[in-house]
Amino acid sequence: MVLGKDMPLPWWKKYTLTIEEASNYFWIGEKTLRRFINEHKDEDFIIYNGTKVLVKRKVFEKFIDENINTL
Repeated sequence: MVLGKDMPLPWWKKYTLTIEEASNYFWIGEKTLRRFINEHKDEDFIIYNGTKVLVKRKVFEKFIDENINTL
């Protein structure tokens, strides 16, 4: 996702985040986040694009707020 030729879209405008971006945004380690996603494969906050996993930012925020003890 890019705004212009060389300007990446800011994270606060992104609908989805990569594992690396989500790890940085939510302050969760990448390994922990990957393990959590593997344990919750059918949740609404996950999108699979082939083998690439994307996290729906706002949906995951809501999930974390409602289930803070599961992390």
